[in-house]
Amino acid sequence: MTKIAVAIQGEAGSFSHAAALQALGPGIRLVPCPSFEELFRAVDAGDAARGAVPIENSLAGSVHENYDLLGAHALHVVGETQVRVRHCLIARPGTERAAIRRVASHPVALAQCRRFFTAGSVRDLMAGRVAADAAIASSLAAELYGAQVLEEGLEDHAENYTRFLVVAREPAPPELARKTSLVFTLPNVPGSLHRALGVFAARGLDLTKIESRPLAGRPWEYAFYLDVVGDPRVGVAEALAELRRLARDLRILGAYPGSDIPVAKS
Repeated sequence: MTKIAVAIQGEAGSFSHAAALQALGPGIRLVPCPSFEELFRAVDAGDAARGAVPIENSLAGSVHENYDLLGAHALHVVGETQVRVRHCLIARPGTERAAIRRVASHPVALAQCRRFFTAGSVRDLMAGRVAADAAIASSLAAELYGAQVLEEGLEDHAENYTRFLVVAREPAPPELARKTSLVFTLPNVPGSLHRALGVFAARGLDLTKIESRPLAGRPWEYAFYLDVVGDPRVGVAEALAELRRLARDLRILGAYPGSDIPVAKS
């Protein structure tokens, strides 16, 4: 059976890897990429059929670079998943917790648990390439690299989730869609954003995300990214038809099945 190629930013064992498994199942082949830009290029070029893209974290907020990349590339959002971020203290098998003196960390995750180590660093730890006694990463990283989990749940807040979008070159089947992501720009006149959002409010549609990003070369003008819940063939379609008359530009990034945030478990 042919495995679906999925591009992620980072290494096997990362939370992006966990998101790919959660969204697409075990029958995947990872295409690790050193940057988000290269992730999008891999899907664009056909080197990967899908890409798992982190778009926001419940504590740290939006991943602005990936909003900009969604706008810059002609890919479609075809799915999403919510990953519970649960950090573990990881060491070589046989290591006693009391013997640990040095733990390496990735700066992005310091805001989440003060002492963090990435999946790639777990790989380096097991290979003896870093001067540290332990690593902090996901339990998946420990499993993949043959390491030992000494302690779980190091994160400062239990309700720590990262939302990932799944992107592809072709759109998702419309009959499965319950959520729509879009980006639009508006004339720079008073009340334009109020009127634009009103097309959804008038139909009782739930906007689950609103993000603004500056437009390059147009100071103090913005692109607005929205996620709206509903059948894209009925009420959402009516709202978008009205929005097209108000917007300067409008692009549907994707219509896809939504996902609920799972309940955190201790």
